[in-house]
Amino acid sequence: MRRASLVIANVALSIFFASSVPGAESAALRSPVAFANIGDVKLRSIALFQEAGKVMRHPRCLNCHPASDRPNQTDQMRPHQPLVLRGASGTGAPGMPCTTCHHNANFDAAHVPGHPLWHLAPLSMAWEGRSLAEICAQIKDRSRNGGRDVAAIVRHMSEDSLVGWAWSPGASRTPAPGSQRELAALLKAWIESGAECPAS
Repeated sequence: MRRASLVIANVALSIFFASSVPGAESAALRSPVAFANIGDVKLRSIALFQEAGKVMRHPRCLNCHPASDRPNQTDQMRPHQPLVLRGASGTGAPGMPCTTCHHNANFDAAHVPGHPLWHLAPLSMAWEGRSLAEICAQIKDRSRNGGRDVAAIVRHMSEDSLVGWAWSPGASRTPAPGSQRELAALLKAWIESGAECPAS
């Protein structure tokens, strides 16, 4: 009887997590070369960031950059079920750390994503509900980004394995557009062209 209940629960979870919404599909990212014909360096820089923004505004990233103390999940960016909170360090509230459910790797059988360092981005780096201009300003603001300069932020987005999870999310989750390497190339070109932000 208990085994049957577990099977039913897993099927229900699969249906809940498998659904997706239009616009969340994975897509390619254009390379920096595609923007080389933009003669105005400032406009080229903005265009490069807008292309990289396809990743930052994707559910794989927004779910872990929530505007509240509660993460989101699925392509629909639903509030996390069960109810969990970020806690003081972003790794969950006392007694309910993220690692209670999120282990070292994805557990696709139950649609539970995983990574050894699973946690939320700091609230100062909330992207949910923010425009791309606001996200750009946050990324460049050392008082909100952990004291990093722009080059350090780009290294974080280019090399961090938890960021890289967005392209290998497992189960039926839609990966972020392009690849982490393509995102890195766009962001490096963005820095080289002045790290300009879109107009608010």
